[in-house]
Amino acid sequence: MSPDPAPLDVDPVLTRALDNLARLQGPRGSWPSDYGGPMFLLPMWVALAWAAKRLPDAQRTARLVTYFTNVQRPDGSIGLHAESTSGSMFTSVLGYVALRLLGVPADDARATRLLAWIHANGSALGAASWGKFTLCLLGLYDWKGIVPLLPELWLLPYDAPMHPGRLWCHARMVYLPMAWLYGMKSTAPDDALLSAIRHELYQGQYARIDWAAQRAVVAKADDYRPNTRALQGVNRAQVGFEMLPGLLRKRALAECLKLIRHEDAATNDLDIGPVNAVLNMFVHHFRGPEGRADFERGWPKFDEAYLWDGHDGLKMQGYNNAELWDTAFALQALLAAERSLPAERLTPVLSRAYDFLRDNQILEDVPEAARHYRHASKGGWPFSDRKHGWPITDCTSEGFKSALALEGRFEHEVPLPLLRDSVRLILSWQNDDGGWASYEKQRGGTWLEALNPSQVFGDIMVDASFVECTSACLQALVKAKRRFPGEFELDGPIGRGVEFLRNAQRPDGSFEGSWAVCFTYGTWFGVSALLATGAHRDDPSIGRAVDFLLRKQRSDGSWSEHGDTCRERAWLDGAEGHAAQTSWALSTLVRAGCRDAPALERAARWLCARQASDGSWPREPMVGVFNRTCLINYDCYRHYFPVWALAEWKNLGLAQGTTPR
Repeated sequence: MSPDPAPLDVDPVLTRALDNLARLQGPRGSWPSDYGGPMFLLPMWVALAWAAKRLPDAQRTARLVTYFTNVQRPDGSIGLHAESTSGSMFTSVLGYVALRLLGVPADDARATRLLAWIHANGSALGAASWGKFTLCLLGLYDWKGIVPLLPELWLLPYDAPMHPGRLWCHARMVYLPMAWLYGMKSTAPDDALLSAIRHELYQGQYARIDWAAQRAVVAKADDYRPNTRALQGVNRAQVGFEMLPGLLRKRALAECLKLIRHEDAATNDLDIGPVNAVLNMFVHHFRGPEGRADFERGWPKFDEAYLWDGHDGLKMQGYNNAELWDTAFALQALLAAERSLPAERLTPVLSRAYDFLRDNQILEDVPEAARHYRHASKGGWPFSDRKHGWPITDCTSEGFKSALALEGRFEHEVPLPLLRDSVRLILSWQNDDGGWASYEKQRGGTWLEALNPSQVFGDIMVDASFVECTSACLQALVKAKRRFPGEFELDGPIGRGVEFLRNAQRPDGSFEGSWAVCFTYGTWFGVSALLATGAHRDDPSIGRAVDFLLRKQRSDGSWSEHGDTCRERAWLDGAEGHAAQTSWALSTLVRAGCRDAPALERAARWLCARQASDGSWPREPMVGVFNRTCLINYDCYRHYFPVWALAEWKNLGLAQGTTPR
């Protein structure tokens, strides 16, 4: 028999991790990090830079090309995200155009392999709708070949079920500038390079293409969410409307522009995300002299907030940053490990992080919020920072929990009135089904998803309730009930939220995550909220979740889900253990009172062994996701989630009066 392994001492691991986090902490007290991965973002920006004659210098251009080179797949294609297991016509076509605009010759091996894949898989005519739209802006696709994006829809009364203001905020903020650009048929002037790219993409046949016949053409590689009969009917109606005299077009364009400029002002020109940031800037560029001031004010945001020079090249991030989200989680991880960490090294890190948390709470609502289809904002926390200005349900909840956890420890605190505003805001966001969505209450019926025109994304039309957001809000409300006893009616909202979560649990015991990969993440949130709201550890829902995770543990003690799990909505094993997913699973089992001590110890040992000498954990496959199909990189997850899980495992042993092994 092999001897028992030596007792596992996690304190040195936690101390090294603290040193690593202290080293990575930025000057604002947050943790700036790589939030890249989606492969449609950078080509859209390159298209804008070309149209506006703002391409970067040679050094930065080389770094952009390096990024495209590093993400190009062996078959020559570019996937929807940097780690896609298959190519996308949408991103391959835009990637090809971007490489050529950045100076890569047509006979360069990277370009020839990419173009060969495009021609072998249906041609640029099959690019998903956002790809076709971007090509139109450069004159590389004809406006007659896309379904109309009617600006007149913004003139409908809000009670109309198809008013764009009812869409999920990211969708409506993308389709808003698209409607203006479509209504104007905005197109960059032709030049020799664009003419050459047009010839290459269509093999010299551009002038012979029946563009109207291409509206519904989608390459197999992009057809994740096929056009439904309902969407086909709506599209036919829009084509018919476009053939009528445009009596309302001027008024509709003015309404769109007013909403676009409001979004710019409310977000300090950052806009809600990089897609509408690029498209809004296209609008201002094509407005000519009237839009010059708006364009010049907004252009620097790309260098300041969206472009990130990472280990694999210069890329476009999926948001201006993820700093509030990462800071709230890092704070909670460090607090869980506090008993094991040197106070003289921990306290300055906590203090700087708390300053960032306090200074980035949103202090006021946006002007004329309802008129511009905005929810209340005051008291919320954003995903990134106050300058961005869009509060989010789970970011607000994690910020609130972190603020309460550090209350009384530092001189300048989050004011109590603002903490109360946070509670009111969380309550105002609850959906009729008891759950919480991401940014707002759900504004439209779930049937609107049948009209999803994106082809490559799932669940983009309405902001429906999510397991993770519901869990975070429930945990925050439980904390609020203790901090502000009797001040808010919380039992009803908490009860409805718990009912939503119980109904969301799958028959196998798991909870499906929507913002990270996937069942380890969702189950961590689901179980944590049920326990926080009073479920006992012997609750059948908790037991089923524990059993699910134990079945998925690998022989080496780790957990690993492949990124395609989110797309397929079924567990797919990853190639090797994943530190973030292992941390979520271990934390869930510890909180749930899992009695399988050897399983917990194997997970803890795996995490400890995985740590690098500098206190970090190695770079891993991307673990963030949005809209089912697109992975995104939360680079900080590998730095603080192992700390949190290992601290909880150690604290479990201390609470039981035993030494964890």
